[in-house]
Amino acid sequence: MAGAAVEKAFGAIDAALAMLRAEAAGTGFGLSSDTDPLAAVADECLDILAGISRTEARIAALKAEAAATYADSARSAAPLNTPAQAQEMAIAAEVGCVLAIGERAAGMLLEQSHALATSLPRTLAALQAGTVSWQHAKVMVDETATLDRYAAGALEAHFLDADAVNPARGCPAGEMPAFRFRRKAKTWRERHHPDSIEKRHAKGVQDRCLEYTPEQDGMARVSAYLPAGQAAAIWNRITAIARGLQGPHEARTLTQLRADVFATAALRSDNGCTKCSNGISRAPGAGPDAGARGLADVPTPRADILVTVPVFSLLGLTEEPAVLDGFGPIPASVARDLVANGADSFHRVLVDPRDGAPLEIGRASYRVTKAMRNWLRMRDGKCPFPGCSNHSLDNEADHLLAWHHGGTTGISNLGQPCPRHHRLKHASGWRPTPATKNEPPGWVSPSGRHYKSEHQDWEPPHWPRSLAPVFGESKPQRPYPPMPTALGGTVDYFQVPPSAAEKFLRAYLDAT
Repeated sequence: MAGAAVEKAFGAIDAALAMLRAEAAGTGFGLSSDTDPLAAVADECLDILAGISRTEARIAALKAEAAATYADSARSAAPLNTPAQAQEMAIAAEVGCVLAIGERAAGMLLEQSHALATSLPRTLAALQAGTVSWQHAKVMVDETATLDRYAAGALEAHFLDADAVNPARGCPAGEMPAFRFRRKAKTWRERHHPDSIEKRHAKGVQDRCLEYTPEQDGMARVSAYLPAGQAAAIWNRITAIARGLQGPHEARTLTQLRADVFATAALRSDNGCTKCSNGISRAPGAGPDAGARGLADVPTPRADILVTVPVFSLLGLTEEPAVLDGFGPIPASVARDLVANGADSFHRVLVDPRDGAPLEIGRASYRVTKAMRNWLRMRDGKCPFPGCSNHSLDNEADHLLAWHHGGTTGISNLGQPCPRHHRLKHASGWRPTPATKNEPPGWVSPSGRHYKSEHQDWEPPHWPRSLAPVFGESKPQRPYPPMPTALGGTVDYFQVPPSAAEKFLRAYLDAT
């Protein structure tokens, strides 16, 4: 039975919830005569939703603390001769019954609560403050599960400590959806894992496989576990072919077309015969001319893939990971192979060796060049609308300040929203905020609230010690010198007089 203090506290919570329900229903407002009642109700509801989000996080923190403390107390109170496995089963069963969840879910909650209470103090503090959600906290637990205490603390500090040596930029972790945070945390973890990404990738290659899983309703699922370069190339090529099949008389969705293209390509015989597969020519729901538009009739498109490689890593002087567009970090050896021996759709992208940022590309006309579109993909990584994950090749370069209103065609005035959010900009009160050469635009909602966009986590590349004698073991003994602006609106690598590393870099770039 709950104690009197606990009963009183939850009674106060119930009373507060009743008051908030009245506010959300629009019956609790004391409005002045000059206030728009509908706008006031809408604004108040948004405030309530924001408050609920913070409160849910704080309650989740309390839940985790209570679960961890209960488990410790139950272990201490158990008879000395009780087997450890039986203790854990009994604890999970009790928590499961109290929360009306299964024992497996209860066991997972206990593991997560223990990790937060003992190993992730910054995450627990952020949860208690309501600045991250329970879903964000679970991501942090998952991504640090195989790290030692030092590496886990570094990952926590990067995303949750504004005073960290290299804090995350742009949208704070708790203000982006948890699935987006998982991607960013995974990327940072891959870069800074104590074990070499080359070693971990080699093990992953040994585990590559193709799996077949029967499903309901006469369906089945085929999935492949492959190196990221191969998987990205396959996905982008299939997507490009599927887009080529779309048209006014094609009833299938892009998702259906991808599946049909994959099935037809996989079942095609060596001589190109596709009679063994009806995936493209006879798929249910295809348009009247689809029978004549088989896979062989579609021109093979070029599916561009960007591989961002630190210059010294490309030269083989360091083993710093590269970044595969739409995936994240990959081993330097894989990146070098993709650039040198891969398909011509793999484009090498070099970054500034001082701060890891891509280069500004300017233009004085309305037309956006292909190079500028690729630069936008490097800067933004995806559609810059908060929470959107669309990084497909058909995201549209868009002038933030319209050309006919005086906007320029420079990177700082360009975004690359997906078609959905491009339409949202022009058909509603949502508007983008200014961008810079290194930061994508944020957004302002019709209610006037500002939402930050995610930033790419560019980091200064690793310099070989032989090329930078003024550098210490892990960081330079002096700051990087400022980057001068060269003619044509581009940012140059070089200083005057150049350092030894810059002389080497200039010779390499001039040679290529």
